[in-house]
Amino acid sequence: MSSIKLLIDKLARQHDLSDAELLALITAEEKNTNAWLSAAADKIRRQYYGDTVYIRGLIEFTNYCRNNCYYCGIRAGNRHAQRYRLTQEDILACCREGYALGFRTFVLQGGEDPYFTDERICALVAAIRAQHPDCAITLSIGEKPRASYQAYFDAGANRYLLRHETADAAHYALLHPDNMSLANRKRCLFDLKEIGYQVGSGFMVGSPYQQPQNLLHDLRFLQSLQPDMIGIGPYITHAQTPFKNEPSGTLAQSLRMLSLLRLLFPYALLPATTALGTIDPNGRELGLQAGANVVMPNLSPVGVRKLYELYANKICTGEEAAQCRGCLEARVRAAGYRIVTDRGDVKRQI
Repeated sequence: MSSIKLLIDKLARQHDLSDAELLALITAEEKNTNAWLSAAADKIRRQYYGDTVYIRGLIEFTNYCRNNCYYCGIRAGNRHAQRYRLTQEDILACCREGYALGFRTFVLQGGEDPYFTDERICALVAAIRAQHPDCAITLSIGEKPRASYQAYFDAGANRYLLRHETADAAHYALLHPDNMSLANRKRCLFDLKEIGYQVGSGFMVGSPYQQPQNLLHDLRFLQSLQPDMIGIGPYITHAQTPFKNEPSGTLAQSLRMLSLLRLLFPYALLPATTALGTIDPNGRELGLQAGANVVMPNLSPVGVRKLYELYANKICTGEEAAQCRGCLEARVRAAGYRIVTDRGDVKRQI
């Protein structure tokens, strides 16, 4: 039997490998590697989650950002970006529409926008909590002081998404300006865990200067964090960034890392991201078959969807919320799974 197949079988049993073994899987060139990994990952995800796929209603409520991350289309330095902010009533209307469509988790995502002070975020979270007491509220609004995270939690937020992007400090410095640090990003993630959030992290696949050893560092960092959700996707180039001439990440490597994550973290909530669907028309379906069990349709008003452009050619920017929901339901069913109306909490045990 192939040595790669034996390593995959070992990983499926033990949910861990040595550094050398994991690097062998990350870099394997054997043509059946991804197929073997997907089959093993799907078997594990079905043990924990069956054929269910959880939906999250994504509301991209501001594309203002104080940061200048070199890979991001809404970076502060992009003078071509058309900026917008949704009002609290806009956001509550998105939630009402989403609730009627069966969403029981709302994800409020935005740049690090100074307009949205702690007071405004807390008021927004409290209003959603009052309107939808049975729903989970997820925030994805970047790096904050611990006191801010505590205030959002006390106001009613349950979950927080903050991708670490790369767990190698030298690599992190190549992707971010000097005023940002991996140490602070990690501090934020561990603060969130200690406060009691369900925490999501993750990384880009194929980002500029990334080496296989960087991906190994990502896996090891996630093992130390033990997040509830892990969001990964291919790096996709944007023309209004310093990396405009860098190649994008690949579907194949993104699917491979997704399967490895499922085998390392059997319990995890793993989204089949919009970025996967952007680099390949069947990317999200392939992501589900590689071990993912979450999809995040867009509930943002159609008028602003094109403006939240983290990367180029993002899909689903012209569809109404109901269209997104219906389209994804059909895609998930075609891939061999089914969407459930549920908060979709993590299952640490089976």
